[in-house]
Amino acid sequence: MFTPFSVTGCSLKLLRTGERGIVTFCKSQDERILNELISIGVTPGTTITLEQNFPLFLIKIENTSLALDTESIQAIYVRIIHH
Repeated sequence: MFTPFSVTGCSLKLLRTGERGIVTFCKSQDERILNELISIGVTPGTTITLEQNFPLFLIKIENTSLALDTESIQAIYVRIIHH
């Protein structure tokens, strides 16, 4: 009756600690947030690991760890990498 499905893309905010995703797009009404994300290397195709989600969001891009605010995290959409 029901067809199985899986989430292939979602907001980075929904990832669990340790999960990885490939950025598919960034979406925000605030151009400042989009420019900031581009300047730190968050662009489509970039692999991101969510290292921590409380008390702040800590992401890892290549060998660099960065702390981001909730608005920035919500603007990033990823395709989850399953291993």
